[in-house]
Amino acid sequence: MSAPRSTRVEVNGWIVLDKPVGLTSTQAVSKLKRLFNAKKAGHAGTLDPLASGILPVAFGEATKTVPFVQDGEKAYRFTVRWGSETDSDDAEGKVTRTSEARPEPAAVAALLAGFTGEILQQPPAFSAIKINGERAYDLARDGEIVDLAPRPVTIYALRLVGGDRDHAVLEAECGKGTYVRALARDLGRALGCLGHVVALRRTRVGPFFEADSTPLSQLLEAPEQAHRAFLGVEAGLSELPCVILDRDGAARLRRGQSVILRGRDAPAEGAAYAVCSGVVIASGEVERGEFLPSRVFNLPF
Repeated sequence: MSAPRSTRVEVNGWIVLDKPVGLTSTQAVSKLKRLFNAKKAGHAGTLDPLASGILPVAFGEATKTVPFVQDGEKAYRFTVRWGSETDSDDAEGKVTRTSEARPEPAAVAALLAGFTGEILQQPPAFSAIKINGERAYDLARDGEIVDLAPRPVTIYALRLVGGDRDHAVLEAECGKGTYVRALARDLGRALGCLGHVVALRRTRVGPFFEADSTPLSQLLEAPEQAHRAFLGVEAGLSELPCVILDRDGAARLRRGQSVILRGRDAPAEGAAYAVCSGVVIASGEVERGEFLPSRVFNLPF
């Protein structure tokens, strides 16, 4: 007896979700997948349950563009509580050390320049980094000592935007692999007062900004209008140069063949994507005047 055929449908594009606190990224994606009855969906960059904000969710052919979005710049607004450090570097963990010291705002602001640019950062013990095939957070929850090696990350900007005696509100713009929880921990140690994150909101992921996002509650409360929040597959590639092709060139790319680029508007060497009649055809590399496809999209044009 054959298995019943799936009733899920092909859905292609992006939803820039404003994820609420208390929901894992996987749970949020599952809710949208059910809402749109979609065959395939995934997210570009995990947000912890404690965090809110931008969670870009890709459907169908858009999942092929997830790596480009994940590699993009991120932005966060977060609140650090001074006076204690936790084993997870956020409010969900157990307090491991305390301090009576509290920093003056001027001292916090003066320290931030030393945490910008390329810095070495030790990831939190409670992170998804694998150690001998096991997630660090699983080992930490089992009581094992997790000591991850510091790794280079890039902080483009770090600003103090508010706070009180016990808290500092900061905004950070950073590159891939940066842990805001680790940043709060290291600031607290450098200031001699200890600290951990108590609120975190992501305001940018690659080409997607807070203004582009739609709250999950709005999508679930008006499912008949939820499709209006969809962005095209090409939205995930919008930080790359675009190559405009005719139908013959598009057909070549879909066969996995390269296309010679002509005209002064052809992009220089490097990553790019190609469109025909407004439909994304492929992503790939421009080399010596040719577009070489690496990912081909199965979209009608």
